[in-house]
Amino acid sequence: MSDELIRMSAVDLLAGYRQGRFSPVDATRAVLDRIHAVNEKINAFMIIDDEGAMTSARESEARWAKAEPKGLVDGVPTTIKDLVLTKGWPTLKGSLTVDPDGPWEEDAPCVARLREHGAVLLGKTTTPEVGWKGLTESALSGVTRNPWNLAKTPGGSSGGAAAALAADMGPLAVGSDGGGSIRIPSAFTGVFGLKANYGRVPVYPESAMRALSHVGPMTRSVADAALMLNVLAEPDYRDHTALPYQGIDFTQGLDAGVAGLKIAFSPDLGYANVDPEVARIVAEAAAVFTDLGAMVEQRDPGFENPKAVFKTHWWAGSAGAFAHMPDEIKAKLEPELAQIVAEGQELSILDYMRAMEGRTALCLHLREFFQQVDLLLTPALAVPAFDVGRLQPPGSPPDDTYWTDWTPFSYPFNLAQQPACSIPCGFTRDGLPVGLQIVADNFREDLVLRAAKAFESARPMDRRPDL
Repeated sequence: MSDELIRMSAVDLLAGYRQGRFSPVDATRAVLDRIHAVNEKINAFMIIDDEGAMTSARESEARWAKAEPKGLVDGVPTTIKDLVLTKGWPTLKGSLTVDPDGPWEEDAPCVARLREHGAVLLGKTTTPEVGWKGLTESALSGVTRNPWNLAKTPGGSSGGAAAALAADMGPLAVGSDGGGSIRIPSAFTGVFGLKANYGRVPVYPESAMRALSHVGPMTRSVADAALMLNVLAEPDYRDHTALPYQGIDFTQGLDAGVAGLKIAFSPDLGYANVDPEVARIVAEAAAVFTDLGAMVEQRDPGFENPKAVFKTHWWAGSAGAFAHMPDEIKAKLEPELAQIVAEGQELSILDYMRAMEGRTALCLHLREFFQQVDLLLTPALAVPAFDVGRLQPPGSPPDDTYWTDWTPFSYPFNLAQQPACSIPCGFTRDGLPVGLQIVADNFREDLVLRAAKAFESARPMDRRPDL
């Protein structure tokens, strides 16, 4: 039964609790056993809180015994990325610059909502230092590995969250995405990750990347992500940039399909260099939407690569976060991150204003584009997962700024703030997952989820890592 429990979705676990077939204690114990059996190979966790998780599970079990669940995810094992404040646990951000003594007395909005809905919090998942790169390795936490091939990276910066999901170490995970950090590891590990529209999920404290950064659900199924988004999107006064809470039930309409929708498929956004095998797998995935009744047209959205605009925002944010640090603390930063901070300090206010203008132009361009189509399909990434210990895949251009050339499909939609997901769509000859990105107009998470569910139903994930 334990093997069955660790592979269940949150939706299926909740159905089992409701029917009395098993309890949150059974599920949590099974997941914790799985964590202790395989995490040493993968290194997905900074903190594993057996005692706290089992206490929460017993409390949930008592509520379910009385048919009085506390909320939408009562008793579901859940992980939190180590960039997200969690009361009672250090939030070290993968960095030697953070004092582990805290105090740690506050939950971020997403954690507070999960607790209110009865989630069983298992622990904190690994991230690169302050989430700065698209893989998950740091001097503090070491190397996090991809469950599909332990020699490969799971991506980042929510790499621990993605690796834990892929390895059946819990069905729900909180991730964050400032340039692709939910979608990159979701694609590399074959899980589902959603970057909701900016402001849909309240964030506190504000990210150093400001309006680039989103918090969102990472799961093994679309239905679980929709359910989790219902929880995460509930209001919190601490985020002054959050969207007005609308009480949307994102689980409604998931099975409406895509028949009649106008969908653009862009293999490379007009500028990206994509691995041929990835390109083939994604093109085959895009063709599925035609089979499902959508009107699919190969079409680029028509904007130039916004890499320079993104880099200015990111580098400025890094400088703002770390330039004030005492030199002895700043010396603990990873050298590449320290270089980004130094370069960010050289940016002028005019540089930043020009980047803001470029971002505005991109936003307006994409808003107009989405008046003509309902959805945009692209590869989630330009390459399959590459070896750990590298900042870039082999063959990266000399001027690659650490991740932007092999993640060309993710950061444009952080700049423009649209909802976007990565859903697994196939495997390379070497058995590595490939992700399909689905993007919709601003505020249309419902369309992203609906299209993802239609694809998932037509092309369900049919493999699991062999651990």
